[in-house]
Amino acid sequence: MEHNLKYFGGIKVDKLIGGSNFKGERLTSLIIAQSRLCRLKLFAFTATTTLLLICVCAVQLSTLSDVTRVLMFRSNSQTITPPQITGTERNSENNGYLMVSSNGGLNQMRAGICDMVAIASFMNVTLIVPELDNTSFWNDRSRFEDIFDVDYFIASLRDEVRILKALPDKQKRRVEIATLYSMAPVSWANMKYYYELILPRIKKNEVLHFTQADTRLANNGIPKEVQKLRCKANYRALRFTPPIEELGKKIVRILREKGPFLVLHLRYEMDMLAFSGCTEGCNAKEIEELTNMRFACPWWKQKIIDSVKKRRVGACPLTPEETALALRALDIDPGTQVYIAAGDIYGGERRMVPLRLAFPHTVKKETLLESSDLEPFRNHSNRMAALDYMVSLESDIFVPTYKGNMARIVEGHRRYLGFRTTIRLHRKLLVELIRQYKNGSLSWNEFSQAVKTRHANRMGSPAPRLEIPGKPKEEEYFYSNPQECLPQIV
Repeated sequence: MEHNLKYFGGIKVDKLIGGSNFKGERLTSLIIAQSRLCRLKLFAFTATTTLLLICVCAVQLSTLSDVTRVLMFRSNSQTITPPQITGTERNSENNGYLMVSSNGGLNQMRAGICDMVAIASFMNVTLIVPELDNTSFWNDRSRFEDIFDVDYFIASLRDEVRILKALPDKQKRRVEIATLYSMAPVSWANMKYYYELILPRIKKNEVLHFTQADTRLANNGIPKEVQKLRCKANYRALRFTPPIEELGKKIVRILREKGPFLVLHLRYEMDMLAFSGCTEGCNAKEIEELTNMRFACPWWKQKIIDSVKKRRVGACPLTPEETALALRALDIDPGTQVYIAAGDIYGGERRMVPLRLAFPHTVKKETLLESSDLEPFRNHSNRMAALDYMVSLESDIFVPTYKGNMARIVEGHRRYLGFRTTIRLHRKLLVELIRQYKNGSLSWNEFSQAVKTRHANRMGSPAPRLEIPGKPKEEEYFYSNPQECLPQIV
């Protein structure tokens, strides 16, 4: 018995009980001591385990991808105010250099460039003039300075952000010797993300390269100073080159000489139909051609698309025929000039017949200008889009038939210029109303009245920007309604 009790819970028994003469109170003391010891061991084990868990979590957190971590930086409740740095002070305090590869078409790149200006200013880093996308569907090899007045861009923003045309020699050599740190910043992030995650990387690497620029900033929850800088970059600093400006003004002048004009951004183009999978009005051969095109483009992720279902929910661009019916229902004068701001309409003139019958004065830049005027712009889709952008801004009415980047950014720019009329066609409603009109359920007067009633508040008038917390893709785009830069809504 003495041998068996020699050790108890790792503690020598004879030291606990003072020998082998067991009495009740000494046994009780032994049990109490054992209990305290067990509790001590349990506490030590718990503390050690907790510490290990904390370390594991810390390691895991440090290796999380940016896509996962951005969830913490999409909250509107936590924002960081940008430092007030201007002029000489800004030039003397430089945290590094930001290189940017823009992606998408002209207007997608335009918005991305404005975001990069705001981000660079916020982090007090030097922005290198962004590189434009020349690998997208349009395959336009134009550089920044071929579309935008680069010197004007740099000078207009000199008090807010330092912009250089190229990396300084020292940083260029550093990049040549070492690997350039490239990354795609997460989409729809707030300034906390750039301050806490991106800025330390720039300070560490000195030069950082963003491989994407579109939708890198949230629509909402951004400091007003940052929002206003996005506007300044977009509406004041990004001026087109003199050749584009001159030709755009010439088109507007030709149109103005003949009276009011409406710009119709008719997105019934081959690339848009193939991408969206919308085939209303197409024959079997055309549907096959569009489907093959979609499957051939690796960056278009969605391949199998139900065109009928998508059209019913308003996710397809309107056809020329549907557009003509909508404009007529809204009492647009048939004598109004309708300028088509788009590329080649899929199906050619055959598809345009209903629109031309309703509006005989339908024109496009190719019919208004001499062939020689457009020669420098041919095979440069972004420069052609820049001409349409200019004409769209100056039109009496702007009507997009789809919710693409040009439609949204032109709408916002027209708001900025004084809430110029922009008719945002309600595609889902129109598809249903047109169906009822065609099958005889609605008379023309009933159809027209329904269209006018439902579009009364869709004319580009002042309105608060729609916010949908947690769903940035579904809420109203900042550049379509930059309310922080507009007169206050009373």
